[in-house]
Amino acid sequence: TMLRLRLLTWDVKDTLLRLRQPVGQSYAAEARAQGLQVQPEALGRSFREVYRAQSRRFPNYGHGQGLSSRQWWLDVVKQSFRLSGVQDEAALTKLAEKLYRDYCSPHNWELLPGAAETLSRCRQLGLRMGVVSNFDSRLEVILSQCSLRHHFEFVLTSEAAGFAKPDGRIFEQALRLGGARPEQAAHIGDDYSRDYRAARAAGMHSFLLRAAGQGEGPEVPPEHVLPTLIHLLGRIEK
Repeated sequence: TMLRLRLLTWDVKDTLLRLRQPVGQSYAAEARAQGLQVQPEALGRSFREVYRAQSRRFPNYGHGQGLSSRQWWLDVVKQSFRLSGVQDEAALTKLAEKLYRDYCSPHNWELLPGAAETLSRCRQLGLRMGVVSNFDSRLEVILSQCSLRHHFEFVLTSEAAGFAKPDGRIFEQALRLGGARPEQAAHIGDDYSRDYRAARAAGMHSFLLRAAGQGEGPEVPPEHVLPTLIHLLGRIEK
């Protein structure tokens, strides 16, 4: 079956790029550079707790609640360190601003296997491509720094869209930007509900990146599952 695709939309985190090391380790290394000893494991736990609470209280980086995504992140970083025992406000501010900048740099991100090759091949096939990601405004810079930005006609973040996946409205915006009808488009991502199911609910095709041994998630037809990114080519070139 040839899918008559014109547009591919891509999730980024854990689909095309992943963190080189856990957040707790990066945060602890930055703290050490500023003369503070904080346990990476404790920081990692604090971060997860704070991130969850902040996401509940101010969804989508506080969009529509008067928060900038920068302020949202600075608060998350400071609060993560506070929970891990750092009380010095000047140090917290310095750490937060440094880490906010650091996560724009390729220093913290690496490409998933097959990402560059798969994107290049999809462009050679003449497909239009865009990003649909629950991310803040730093994503453009991150993609440029990691040499991926040139593959995409547009980068649509949840911050810019005003809606976060699984809200179908972010996919509708992407289809408008990509000039395609839902049935001419496919979304690729690693999250079952935010990527796979949400894109299908919007009338698009979608593929779920699910590495072997990732544990059993919900049932997905095997032809919609990508054990690696390179597998996408076999699914769309038929």
